Amino acid sequence: MPSYQPPLRDMQFVLHDVLGVMDVLKDLPAHSELDADTLAAVLEEGGKFAADILTPLNPVGDAQGCQLNRETHDVKTPEGFKAAYEAFVAGGWPALSCDPAYGGQGLPIVVNQCFYEMLNSANQAWTMYPGLTHGAYECLHAHGTEAQKQTYLPKMTRGEWTGTMCLTEPHCGTDLGLLRTKAEPQPDGSYRLSGQKIFISAGEHDMVSNIVHLVLARLPDAPAGSKGISLFVVPKFLVNSDGSLGERNAIFCSGLEHKMGIHGNATCQMMLDGAVGTMVGQPNKGLAAMFVMMNAARIGVGMQSLGLTEVAYQNALAYARERIQSRSLTGVKEPAKPADSILVHPDVRRMLLTAKAYAEGGRALSLYSALLIDQELNHPDAAVRADCAELVALLTPIVKAFITDNAWQATSNCLQVLGGHGYIREWGMEQFVRDARINMIYEGTNTIQSLDLLGRKVLGNQGASLKKFGQQITQWVMAAQGDEDLAEFVRPLSQLGQQVTQLTGELGYKALQNADEVGAAAVDYLRVIGHLVLGYFWARMAQAALQKIAAGERDPFYTAKLQTARFYFARLLPETASLVQSARAGSASLMDTEAVFA
Repeated sequence: MPSYQPPLRDMQFVLHDVLGVMDVLKDLPAHSELDADTLAAVLEEGGKFAADILTPLNPVGDAQGCQLNRETHDVKTPEGFKAAYEAFVAGGWPALSCDPAYGGQGLPIVVNQCFYEMLNSANQAWTMYPGLTHGAYECLHAHGTEAQKQTYLPKMTRGEWTGTMCLTEPHCGTDLGLLRTKAEPQPDGSYRLSGQKIFISAGEHDMVSNIVHLVLARLPDAPAGSKGISLFVVPKFLVNSDGSLGERNAIFCSGLEHKMGIHGNATCQMMLDGAVGTMVGQPNKGLAAMFVMMNAARIGVGMQSLGLTEVAYQNALAYARERIQSRSLTGVKEPAKPADSILVHPDVRRMLLTAKAYAEGGRALSLYSALLIDQELNHPDAAVRADCAELVALLTPIVKAFITDNAWQATSNCLQVLGGHGYIREWGMEQFVRDARINMIYEGTNTIQSLDLLGRKVLGNQGASLKKFGQQITQWVMAAQGDEDLAEFVRPLSQLGQQVTQLTGELGYKALQNADEVGAAAVDYLRVIGHLVLGYFWARMAQAALQKIAAGERDPFYTAKLQTARFYFARLLPETASLVQSARAGSASLMDTEAVFA
């Protein structure tokens, strides 16, 4: 069975040595009194929960899956899941970053981000139950009425109730403008919803007394398309005026999906047959309100893949240290043994370093993004809040798509390190690969994230948001240019920045002539931008490590960080050369292919 050690040392390095988290938080009134010791203690205890309680349940959930009682529509989660959730609630973990007005602890999002990375490493399928709840909480917190907030948020904050997002339908997938679920207004101001939803993660389970569904539906007179979608809160059990649970609502699980991975999470087909709901936000403005939850979920999916990359790397490295096979090409390294450890082989190191570089680079990106969200929500200066919100919007598709693409590559590489044993279930590595694959699909496929990045976030505002992030890179490059120790990172990062500027201008011009040029280039473009962003953070991490070494630090952690940075710039960043070339190739080779598909 695989093991997991929370990467607390690396988290502390990113938070303090790279991002200067305490200096940022001290300017936020909501978090100005938080000290580094408290932050460290929370993450240490969170890591224990992940490693000790959730990790052993991961193979259990994969083997058992969830079970649906078709007569009662109840879903039983795998053995141990409910008890783990009860321990999660008892420890106060659901409330970590929630609003104190509703019983939350009010800690920064960046702390919650670290915690959820560890939960996802330990058990992604289990973590989806509270993870989706947090997104539903954020949506109601931002757009709910006062009555809705008072009814639902305290219970969700304490973890007594969980939440879902009910978007997709059998015929429309991501194209929500095609959805058919109807909402009929009632004399008392409520609505009766009827329709079918599919792929609803955690849609039904036995871990809590009530489930709060956020459902997209159409009013009778709604305009066609995405402009005619409204959002409703539809609880599994209706809630009485005194907060107690009333009768069962007419929303139920009609089937469980049989999936490639994340077996421990109930992926439900949900039927609504006149279910009672109340509107969230304004009529026909539901998609905008739901985007609060969707964007939270997209960043959350990036954290799922980051967690899987980390745990896969840890287990592949442990295996490589112990597995002996063949001899080093440069001579025997372990003469007392019949063969050398496979760590002597260059390609084994390539696969391990790829996973390590993507895990640690992804961690820096995700924690930076979380710190931006903290500033967006809490900074006293409105201009700073606006700038941070703009950068979060830019980075969200990168966090979702780039980190999940990298995790698929990394977990597959880690399976390869184990050779035949990687393909065998008892080692656990093949589960990481299967679980990682969904993350590239749900919450908007990675192609959709790429279209969002290039079409809306870059070309949609003439590159203003990208330029804003690019200014950070330029400032860092200018400040570091005189440092010879940083030259190996500064030069390629500066060159890539120049290539991105030129490529963006070319694609913008082409898009004016033919919109298919955006679709043809978008996936390659996102990976180029992903490497630009990750390269920037790896350069900053290398700088921080060099500063520690120059100050006399002899901790091998910093040497390892510097070596991994060199690997990233030498072996992974060069992918951008072929990506830029294919992004420039245009749409003709894709779209002028009628004979192929005839």
